[in-house]
Amino acid sequence: MTKYCLFAVALVSVAFWTGCAKGLGSTPSVTVSTNPPNQSVVGANQTLQFVATVTGTSNTAVNWSLAGTACTGSGNPCGTILASGLYTAPATLTGSSLNVTVKATSQADSSGQGQMSIRVLPIKVFVTPGPTVSVGQGLTQQFTAVATPDNVAQTFTWTCMQGSVACANFVQDSTTSGLAVYTAAESPCSGCITVTATSTVNPSSPPVDSAKVSVVSSRIPASTYALRFSGYDNAGHPVEIAGSVTFRADGTIASGVEDVKINGVYHQYTTVSGLFAPSTAGDNSTNNAGILTLSASGAPTYIYSAVLDSAGNLRMIESDANGTGSGSMEKSTSGQFNTAAQRFVFGLTGVDSSGNRVGYAGVLPLDGNGNITGGLGDGNDGGSSVCAVPPCSLTGTYQIVGGVWTMQLLLGSQALSLDFFVGSGQTTANTKNPLTLHAISKGANDLGLSGRMVFQDPAITYDQTALNADSVSHLTGVNSTGTGTLVSLVAATGLSNGSISETFDANNAGTIVPAATTSSTCTYTTDANKTGRYVVTMLGTGSTCTSGLPFVLYASGANRGFLLDQSSTAVMTGAMDPQTGVGTFAPSELPGTYAAGTVSNATSGVIPLVANLLLTSPGNQKYNVQGTQYPGPVAVTGTYTLMVTGTGTIVLTAPAANYVIYTTDTSHFEMIDVDTSVTNAAVIFAQQ
Repeated sequence: MTKYCLFAVALVSVAFWTGCAKGLGSTPSVTVSTNPPNQSVVGANQTLQFVATVTGTSNTAVNWSLAGTACTGSGNPCGTILASGLYTAPATLTGSSLNVTVKATSQADSSGQGQMSIRVLPIKVFVTPGPTVSVGQGLTQQFTAVATPDNVAQTFTWTCMQGSVACANFVQDSTTSGLAVYTAAESPCSGCITVTATSTVNPSSPPVDSAKVSVVSSRIPASTYALRFSGYDNAGHPVEIAGSVTFRADGTIASGVEDVKINGVYHQYTTVSGLFAPSTAGDNSTNNAGILTLSASGAPTYIYSAVLDSAGNLRMIESDANGTGSGSMEKSTSGQFNTAAQRFVFGLTGVDSSGNRVGYAGVLPLDGNGNITGGLGDGNDGGSSVCAVPPCSLTGTYQIVGGVWTMQLLLGSQALSLDFFVGSGQTTANTKNPLTLHAISKGANDLGLSGRMVFQDPAITYDQTALNADSVSHLTGVNSTGTGTLVSLVAATGLSNGSISETFDANNAGTIVPAATTSSTCTYTTDANKTGRYVVTMLGTGSTCTSGLPFVLYASGANRGFLLDQSSTAVMTGAMDPQTGVGTFAPSELPGTYAAGTVSNATSGVIPLVANLLLTSPGNQKYNVQGTQYPGPVAVTGTYTLMVTGTGTIVLTAPAANYVIYTTDTSHFEMIDVDTSVTNAAVIFAQQ
């Protein structure tokens, strides 16, 4: 679902403008505020109560007035304000928004004035999931509606129609009108159901939004998916899995190939079978949860608990008796990987042959003829670089063998042998969804190594301008003793002068490092050849980024790429993603159903999870979280917050947990556990 920047909460920087007394003596001073406090936006045709506080005189009465560039003409284009300070916004706007200055003038002395700037916005409704969604026949789907700005009444009426016929199994929540549940009793059909939420605000011209629903035999369509999994077996040995499976329309697997590496021993299985079956949790999220079973002759049978996003991609965790771990599956756009010359950047993480954590990152120029020349890469093996003077040169070959793409790399003196499987995305310039390849190591020089390769956007000039915007990075490593994990989320704004302003939250094996109240100014350098390789200092403290750690970043696009710490024994790896909406994020923009799941397992002590999280905004500035978490099912309840910067919290009362969240946009966020009892935390992704 796409939402727009709506300035739906008060912007603190403009919340209070105070009139200063002129002259000396008893000239009154006037301060203007709102009730409830800290409101700087209002919806069209809505009211907002202003309050004037007068000091310096016994006469506290004021005269109210409105001002602004658009406040001329007939019909009260800026709205009206009563003697009581009750402001009513205009019913219609000539543009996308309207700026109004509300003034209070002391009746005792007209030189005593105070004022406050507000913004009038059109009221909009957003239905999630949407604008399109698939619902499995016989399954249920939770729908959420929110109205913006935040102070608009969150009350709605719902309809569900198949043409001119009302849906037989559609129920609006009796306590929270922004929720409704549809059960797909209709026969399979494409886009045949329309679910609509109508705001009760402004009955003469009510804001509405709709979602088109397709009823399908299975939430996993007849399509090919790429998968990647990382975890540990019951003996604590690393397990890496990657592959490709093709589903039939009923959710059974028609064919597939599965690469499995357990404690350094690699096998490829070419007769994969199994199925995806919907969950029986009965939690109004059964359309978005299920059990995936993968079997192959001679291989362990793996069973996963999975949650689905609106596009039908999966986050999954192992739920059998073989071990623990997490992974993902996504629809393959295999035609996007072809014989044309293309450049990819990669990030690989795992365990070397001695059991030390290892990470690699680099850029792969593929010439279209099976050769890789002129590449660059970096590696950190337990705190030591894999080449004498980073970056390492990188060469190699790639080809397709038996329907599987293979790659042989020489990174400095380090040989890597990989299989890779084509995931989703595009290989076009300026794409926001670059093609992803899922890679797994076949070589004997590691116990387990896997990761991703992402198409590098050719339209970007990889100099300082490519980092000159906002981003969110997630980082995972091990603590100094190797007994826990070190995870962090970083919000940064890059500047074209080679500096980057950042704040971060971290959990270092149960030691919580909360975000500083002021940002650190760190530095970065670029590769003179503009290959996409940067060295970025991160995780520093104080205004000058004291004790910051150098990371190498291989960029796949603007403010996007793979991160690897160059020298610490933590071997922190992760990725940077662009962030949009900084300064305008609002908690009312997040409601919807999210597929959330652990994405990294730096130690065998990590307890991975997946969850369907339902975020709701029932009004009165309340923001709730509910849903179902696996292993389980376990019911989830709690609340969330979100600041205009895009950072916030999720506090769960059941199961008890505290998270910080960093949003990349209004449909995606990342989170880490900040409880001191959690010494093996991991990064969790959430996506609508």
